[in-house]
Amino acid sequence: MIVVPVKEGENIERALKKFKRKFEKTGVIKELRSRQAFRKPSEERREEIKKAIYVQKMQQVEE
Repeated sequence: MIVVPVKEGENIERALKKFKRKFEKTGVIKELRSRQAFRKPSEERREEIKKAIYVQKMQQVEE
């Protein structure tokens, strides 16, 4: 359960923003979307490899 402490006189929009940020960090929506359709393990591995290659290239460009 997500608890967002709201201080006295704090703006409701700010509290809502904190809640949304905490909710996004839990990864519930991401997991829900991934479970909507089955993906073969080989497809998932292929995507992970593509992502790793991309990240590695970005790190090399930075240096």
